[in-house]
Amino acid sequence: MWLLSLGRATRPATVPGVNLRNFRHLAVVEATSFLLLLVASVIKRTQDEAIGVEILGPIHGGLFLAYVIFALSIRSELGWSTRTTLLVLAGAVVPFGGYVVDRWLLRSHPDEPAAA
Repeated sequence: MWLLSLGRATRPATVPGVNLRNFRHLAVVEATSFLLLLVASVIKRTQDEAIGVEILGPIHGGLFLAYVIFALSIRSELGWSTRTTLLVLAGAVVPFGGYVVDRWLLRSHPDEPAAA
């Protein structure tokens, strides 16, 4: 993605701290927050207790946005195609998707440090 800056094409600035290891950590945390939010949603509907959704909703929302920003920030560094990028982004909207993305990244980049 190229941006125009005073008539010159420049690459967007990278987000500090974004690397494969941190993205893998974020994928697992985002997936966990998503599952917790789903549980809180069921509790809200069945027991009329909304506190879990009120707390976990904004937390998960922030983690989701960070996941998307991280994924888009490292895609060119890792050489992801548009299809791969879309599949990684789909991992954020499918339950357990972040866990699948983490495993795939572990297998496709074995030379990177372990996330856990």
